[in-house]
Amino acid sequence: MNEFLLEAINEAKKGLNEGGIPIGAVLVVDEKIIGRGHNKRIQNSSAILHAEIDCLENAGRLSASDYKKATLYSTLSPCDMCSGAVLLYGIKRVVIGENKTFKGPEEYVKSRGVILEVLDNQECINMMKIFIEKSPILWNEDIGEE
Repeated sequence: MNEFLLEAINEAKKGLNEGGIPIGAVLVVDEKIIGRGHNKRIQNSSAILHAEIDCLENAGRLSASDYKKATLYSTLSPCDMCSGAVLLYGIKRVVIGENKTFKGPEEYVKSRGVILEVLDNQECINMMKIFIEKSPILWNEDIGEE
């Protein structure tokens, strides 16, 4: 398994253990993790702390050249908000653990020049399926559905 996806999975598990939604992300520049995060909407009563946003926040301020060299690893296909952050900062590559349980605006992101790689990782799929079955209300809230 990809070592960086494994770190994103560890972040997702950390979020789940905190009572949150099991989605994790890491930001990698020059083969080094410079930021990591997990979905903290439940834990922090936040409207925006998806895993990718938490990861970017934890990476701190970066130069445009660092973002252009970066790869974002996420256990789940990024939503509209998180995909917007990828586009805003010019992150050129996103590696997605899975997009079976949720698929963000992948075609649009690709049309804007971002390289997307979907790994169809079974651990990521299983983690989300189990969470969605156990907590459909929290899941629907996270993706803005009734």
